[in-house]
Amino acid sequence: MPCVVVMNLRPIGRVSHAPVPARPSFPIVRGAGTLINIAAVLAGSTAGVLLGSRLPERFRITVMQGLGLFTVFLGVREGLLTRNALLMLGALLLGGLVGELLRLEDRLERVGERIEARVSRAPRASGSSTRSRFVEGYLVASLVFCVGPLTILGSIQDGLNGDIDLLATKSALDGFAALAFATTLGWGVAASVVTIAVLQGGLTASAALLDDVLTDRMVDEMSAVGGLLLIGIGLRLLDIAEVRAASFLPALVFAPVLVALFGR
Repeated sequence: MPCVVVMNLRPIGRVSHAPVPARPSFPIVRGAGTLINIAAVLAGSTAGVLLGSRLPERFRITVMQGLGLFTVFLGVREGLLTRNALLMLGALLLGGLVGELLRLEDRLERVGERIEARVSRAPRASGSSTRSRFVEGYLVASLVFCVGPLTILGSIQDGLNGDIDLLATKSALDGFAALAFATTLGWGVAASVVTIAVLQGGLTASAALLDDVLTDRMVDEMSAVGGLLLIGIGLRLLDIAEVRAASFLPALVFAPVLVALFGR
């Protein structure tokens, strides 16, 4: 029978091990996702304004109608996330009442007017249509860019651990949307970065508290209510109804509260 000899070979002397390169560590910068989002909206708005000045009026109208239809579609898709239509209705009505008491729509309009007054060098006599177009762009873009689920979830992830994946995706979408909006609504779309900075920045700063409080069900209901607001914005873009969508923003707060109280 053949004999198998297993030899345990050990190296003689010292063995020099090559140093293993350490992985580069990047500091977590909380809020970076919002900064990227702002940059994307500014870039898209600038491109849209430059492109829009070269488009005939009928093209601008068609673009606006297309945006309105798509916004309605997004709103319907998000609205279907609800598991209880009565909770969504309650949040919407309570939010609308509080929003009107706080005059949120009027306050947001005044913010847009102040921004325009600071950045515009045109005299007031240039006509009210230019001013209303700027403010309309600011209102519409602010609401579209700040009521979706990516805003809520992305800001929380960014604030907790610096994960900007969701906000990076949102930034790409918002950049293209800003381009399309700005072709017809002008520089007011770019001014919406003020609202993005305040709302997303606030969500990011309070992420730890929100993560402990919000459940998946609450986020779904908030997204569904946000979908209804998007439908209102879409109807506004289509010139079907002048929905005071900003007045319903408190509904996003009432939605998780009602889920906590009555959700099953």
